Amino acid sequence: MKTRSWILCCVLTLALCCATPAYAMEDGSAEAIAADVLVARPACFVATVVGSAIFVLALPFAALTKNVKKTADALVVSPAQATFTRELGALRDLTE
Repeated sequence: MKTRSWILCCVLTLALCCATPAYAMEDGSAEAIAADVLVARPACFVATVVGSAIFVLALPFAALTKNVKKTADALVVSPAQATFTRELGALRDLTE
């Protein structure tokens, strides 16, 4: 029984790894705007807040390695831009 569970788990993992992303909504459509306002923007805002907290913790190490700008861009700037400056309903910009 354990072997069957492991085989099923491996098959599902491989199937999900090989799946390509599909977009069911066009950017700027009513559905995309609603999904952006209700799901994507709040998630990006949470990512900005959490990234800011992690950045404060990582700042001494980033300063030692002289990677403060790269660390700030990854943890704070990118999520903040996705939250506040991205066009409403432009969900494809989140994947780039």
